Amino acid sequence: MDTNQDLPAIDSHRALQIWITENLKMLLLPERAHGNFFEECCYIILHVPQSPKANRGGSSDLHYWIGKEASVETQGAAVTCVQRLQEVLGDQTVLHRESQGHESDCFHSYFHPGVIYRKGGRASALKHVETNVYNVQRLLHIRGRKHVSATEVTLSWNSFNKGDIFLLDLGKVMIQWNGPKTSISEKSRALALTCSLKDRERGGRAQIGVVDDENKAMDLVHIMEVVLGCRSGSLSAAVPSDSVSQQQKANVRLYHVFEKGTDLVVQELATRPLTQDLLQEEGCYLLDQGGFKIYMWQGRKSSPQDKKAALSRAVGFIQAKGYPSCTNVEVVSDGAESTAFQQLFQTWSKEPDGKKHRGGHKRMQAKLDVSKLHTQPELAAQLRMVDDGSGHVEVWCIQDLQRQPVDPKHHGQLCSGNCYLALYTYKKLGHVRYILYLWQGHQATIEDTKALNCNAEEMDLMYHGALVQAHVTMGREPPHFLAIFQGQLVVFQGSADNRGKRPPISSTRLFHMQGADSHDTRTLEVPARASSLMSSDIFFLVTTDVSYLWFGKGCNGDQREMARMVVTVFARNNTETVLEGREPPHFWEALGGRAPYPSNKRLPEEVSSTQPRLFECSSPSGCLVLTEVVFFDQEDLNKYDVMLLDTCQEIFLWLGEEAGEQKKEAVAWGREYLRTHPAERSLDTPIILVKQGHEPATFTGWFVTWDPYKWMNNQSYEEVVEGSLGPASAISEITAEVHNFQLIRGPGDNKAGPSTLLAFKSSQESPENDLELGLGVDDKNPSKSPSNRCSSSAANGSLPRERLMHQAVEDLPQGVDPARKEFYLSDSDFQDIFGKSKEEFYSMAKWKQQQEKKKLGFF
Repeated sequence: MDTNQDLPAIDSHRALQIWITENLKMLLLPERAHGNFFEECCYIILHVPQSPKANRGGSSDLHYWIGKEASVETQGAAVTCVQRLQEVLGDQTVLHRESQGHESDCFHSYFHPGVIYRKGGRASALKHVETNVYNVQRLLHIRGRKHVSATEVTLSWNSFNKGDIFLLDLGKVMIQWNGPKTSISEKSRALALTCSLKDRERGGRAQIGVVDDENKAMDLVHIMEVVLGCRSGSLSAAVPSDSVSQQQKANVRLYHVFEKGTDLVVQELATRPLTQDLLQEEGCYLLDQGGFKIYMWQGRKSSPQDKKAALSRAVGFIQAKGYPSCTNVEVVSDGAESTAFQQLFQTWSKEPDGKKHRGGHKRMQAKLDVSKLHTQPELAAQLRMVDDGSGHVEVWCIQDLQRQPVDPKHHGQLCSGNCYLALYTYKKLGHVRYILYLWQGHQATIEDTKALNCNAEEMDLMYHGALVQAHVTMGREPPHFLAIFQGQLVVFQGSADNRGKRPPISSTRLFHMQGADSHDTRTLEVPARASSLMSSDIFFLVTTDVSYLWFGKGCNGDQREMARMVVTVFARNNTETVLEGREPPHFWEALGGRAPYPSNKRLPEEVSSTQPRLFECSSPSGCLVLTEVVFFDQEDLNKYDVMLLDTCQEIFLWLGEEAGEQKKEAVAWGREYLRTHPAERSLDTPIILVKQGHEPATFTGWFVTWDPYKWMNNQSYEEVVEGSLGPASAISEITAEVHNFQLIRGPGDNKAGPSTLLAFKSSQESPENDLELGLGVDDKNPSKSPSNRCSSSAANGSLPRERLMHQAVEDLPQGVDPARKEFYLSDSDFQDIFGKSKEEFYSMAKWKQQQEKKKLGFF
């Protein structure tokens, strides 16, 4: 049998392709149907990144999606199709098993502003691709924060609850009802989905109403009651979130899966922290992430039989463990692992020979080209440097819970028992920028640490929220922090005096010098004994009589040059240079005698080479919950959110300007993320707070593109609501017709029934009412009266351009919404003026629409 028979052609130039499956055949869906999933169907989704930057994981993703009402036969056919397709695509493809309502973050990242689950099977799915259909009556249950989903539910008040959002879609009118327990972020994202439905399915020709407070939107509630009936009793309470906390995701177990005779053996190998060398290229391994997700890893030399059985073995493991059948499965191949899989291990190397990648990013040049850092944010992000550190520096030491200025002569001389604030001021493209470093010594008290944060907040208020706040710990300082002290950072043991000055050196002290340039050199005081020495580095020994600059055999010329610069900090006149193996007797006497010490060349610290990851942070039940945006860009940063960007070496927390009380939790969330990370990340990893509108290049450089002016056009939720609503006259007309409709039905008829739904359908099918709900049941059409001819023309989109362009509100024809003047143009005039169709125009971002309207006289 030809395994490629009936397989569709793959278009490698399309980022997203979706097929619906039936009888071992795959039918390609048009792009306008993307994001709609019918519950009785199974789908296959292929994502192929189109740019090198977007291809963060180095592989394509193949998903098969199972609707909750899909039959066993339909599911079996989908599995067969996806496995055959995977064989054609090869090992560079990651395979995902998705279940309705429990999809992976990777799956959701394809669909903006959300996915819609609809009732029905294949016939309904194929019919749904029609556009501008107004014969619609449905109720959508909208859930989710970063990843939004809308599920078609029964048209009844019984479907509602206080914690979610519901959209009553009546074709020409769409009413979004926001539960009293929903956040403004959820409301904003739901409204984005509602507007998308309006533009994609109705060509922009529908009125949107939003119910935030029922007492202030009685007209809309009145319409809802005509369809749903009068509400009896109170609504159901909010449904608790089923989000998986970081604590649960931290539990990982690795199993070796192999056949022994006729038996399948699943042998546990290790728990956290996992190391990459546990994965052998001849084997297959199963990784269980807390029952939340199952990964199957296939070695490049594993047998074809093992690779083909990977998915079924994962499903069998889920059943044996008693996990929910909807548990997500991801099958990855050796060399094409997803970033999410890689980060479950302490370090990850992409070297094909399995050798560990040392040092993470490429080593910095000896002399940085500042102009490149300003014009190439990607380079700034990789090097963790906004500039060369030549800006203005101010330092304060926390003393008695207050900040005490440190004399510029002593900048860079810190004490391990203290906390410091270092304010760095620099210019970028003519604008003044700030970074406030919060440095914490290993021996600092809890009180000083709290005072450090309080003083930082005070300073942030003084600078009107413009400070980027970087939390750094002794010994883990980022390159730019080292650069602002020009490589002369020296950390002394003990505490500073009341003026922030380090204590005088009056006894034998030993200092370890590490680094070869101004942006990677730090000097730390260590115990003054011979066992502290290392052949690969340089040490400075201070005694009462003489000081020794000791060069280990493994140090290079750049290290020696930097060490001579650092020695000037100590202001010692009597300094001798000694080479390892040629030390004078007094050197060893000062250290208490000879002792063994590491003589091998010190290897650079291993840094994982995985790609950055972006998460939305929330804490719905007191536990940190992170939702990943896999293929992220600037559009994924929402003003109501706190977002976490993990670059492996640093943790950025981006604070939206309307994030509210969540901002106070940001640093704690960053530390919780590190504490619960499956790879047991260092708690000393720098945590950097970045506020919306004040993003440094070290943050923006991780994004494919960045628009520094984007936030200037950022509308609030209230402004979006106001811009989405139809004209007040339209709502009034709808309400009046609802009232007439109820009078005809007679008093006391409180329940919506088939006759009500039929009336809605027949009125919406009427070709004479293009935008109005049309609930009237008599034969008279008010739009036909002379007084309403103008408003009828407006509703039908046929007003001449001169009646609309550059017209003041008071000069507009009756019935024209001043916020949407362009809508009332005929289709031909609209195409002529805007150079695109109405459907194309309304699919653009709101701010882009506003710009075009201003330019063409329709604002």
